[in-house]
Amino acid sequence: MTDLLYFIERKDHSSERLAEILKNNKNIKFASLMGVDLGGNATDEKIPVKLFLEDIDSFLNSTIQTDGSSVELYEIATLNNAKVDLMSDLDATWFIDYNYNHIDEETNLPIGTIIIPAFLVHNNKMVCSRATLMRAEEHFKRSIMDIIKKYPKILDNTNIDNPEDIESIGLTAATELEFWVNTPEDKADLEKLFVSQSLKEQYWKRTHGVIRTCLERCLIELERYGLEPEMAHKEVGGIHSSINQEGSTNHAMEQLEISWKFNTPLQAADNEILAREVVYDVFESHGLEVSFKAKPIHGVAGSGAHVHVGVGAKLKNGKFVNLFAPRELKEDYLSPIGYGALMGLLKNYEILAPIATNTNDGFNRLEPGFEAPVCTVTSLGHDYEVASRNRSVLVGLIRDVENPKTLRFELRSPNPLTNKYLVIAGCYQTMLDGIKAVVELDKFDTKELERELSKKPEDKGFYLEEGRAYRDENDVFEYYTLEERNQRFGLPPATVYEAMLNFEKYPDKLKSLTDGEVFTDDILNSFRIGSLDIWKKKLSSRIIDRNIRLLRSFKKLHRPEDMDALDEVMWDSIKQIKYDLMKNTLSGPSIYGMIKNSLEIGNYKEASDLQKVAKKKMEEIQQLYVNYRKNIL
Repeated sequence: MTDLLYFIERKDHSSERLAEILKNNKNIKFASLMGVDLGGNATDEKIPVKLFLEDIDSFLNSTIQTDGSSVELYEIATLNNAKVDLMSDLDATWFIDYNYNHIDEETNLPIGTIIIPAFLVHNNKMVCSRATLMRAEEHFKRSIMDIIKKYPKILDNTNIDNPEDIESIGLTAATELEFWVNTPEDKADLEKLFVSQSLKEQYWKRTHGVIRTCLERCLIELERYGLEPEMAHKEVGGIHSSINQEGSTNHAMEQLEISWKFNTPLQAADNEILAREVVYDVFESHGLEVSFKAKPIHGVAGSGAHVHVGVGAKLKNGKFVNLFAPRELKEDYLSPIGYGALMGLLKNYEILAPIATNTNDGFNRLEPGFEAPVCTVTSLGHDYEVASRNRSVLVGLIRDVENPKTLRFELRSPNPLTNKYLVIAGCYQTMLDGIKAVVELDKFDTKELERELSKKPEDKGFYLEEGRAYRDENDVFEYYTLEERNQRFGLPPATVYEAMLNFEKYPDKLKSLTDGEVFTDDILNSFRIGSLDIWKKKLSSRIIDRNIRLLRSFKKLHRPEDMDALDEVMWDSIKQIKYDLMKNTLSGPSIYGMIKNSLEIGNYKEASDLQKVAKKKMEEIQQLYVNYRKNIL
């Protein structure tokens, strides 16, 4: 397949050049405009290339109509105002999506579709995820240039001597992808998975068989698309697969990770969508299922998709300078801009958290003990000269004392299905708030900024809030109890409803998102309503119904002739929890019944509180049944 065209660069997005490209690649039969709604869903439609070429100027320079009912724009594209237009993004890289199961008879090559990233337009306003991130990029770069011109002192502890040397501000972002793969219809053996995870039997081990083939194919495909993959490996979850009599992989259930090179924020988010599609297609073509869910298997490590963000300046002499990096990496952790950005991200995380995690599945992942961040806290390192990594914190500082260009922040809370466009946009918006505070309060001394970030909960900060700690070099899950963590770092939301309340509870922090009209009120309201609507529908039907099916599978196993009193005690406990969760009676509804009733009447707080109770009981009964089953002769 070396003759295939895999992407079309910005310089080739003219009608003349595109006509020439399509003439030379006759197996490309379709074009598709990829808008991304507020739910992170990418549109896909098949437009024949012939029609595309006949009306190419309209595709490139105006908007194409679509139906707003097909995209997630709650309260924006309504039933009585559903017209949504797609506007091509001429600055993005366009990828070619190939259907390897459909071969063109003329060229003997797979049929291809040009994927054209686009913006969703409603009432002459761009209302989509891609547009929000584009606005965030432009606003951040413009604001940083203004800050440097007004407060040149902020560059004193950077490798820039004169503000006039700066030609432009550059933003870099990167994501990574964790996912589970398994053979169809295989049921998870939770005990084997848990023991394997505890022993770290899978982490970074050599891949075998079809898993190895698929992983290697993914890297080769991503390389062809220009994503420059950097690494692929096994993650902590999974068990050894077996080989059947025909020599094929049987009972595969493994967790994997792939990462690729950074890019501009908007392109980085586009690249992740492509990477997910490549991974899905490659593994599916080899008969394996792929799950990008945050927590596909209860009791075992979930999947993250960490977001990396950085800021630099391109100088007129062509040199690139990292604006987060101090002049001397062995004497400071960060520059004033870096400290301001990190403090802004942490202080305002309450209004970024709902965007990073807005699904039931996402909250199932955010549990202590699985290297998933729960506390709003960062780690800088144990000393300046030796970089360290604390995997228990929300925001990690990635630094190499020998290479200042690599210094960046890693937000560890997003999962594979998190809307990266909105998360990255939120990162830059909240970081900008902290940078503005640094310059407006005339706080340019890095030691003073480090003390502010390292303050104790009882200390009053000039920017960070009293009653909270924001930096910790310990394993926060092992070093503190649950109560101590909540006291030091704040009580995190536990349900989608609690997360969405943050938009109302923190109006001052919400201003950091709406600054520069990056996140409009309509977009934030649409995201909140959409998240709550999906939460209640999935909770009321899929989650409760799935749990009831699981509860019904818990059968009495012991017999009078070989039982012990312990069997009876455990079974009685199991029966009681089953009864509490699912049995409606004349005297009152079950917990699940009460949840459904609360959702029907719009009492979301009660439903959210009951969801937390039900979750604890489900965790308890599953462990009880495992122990009960083990004790049966």
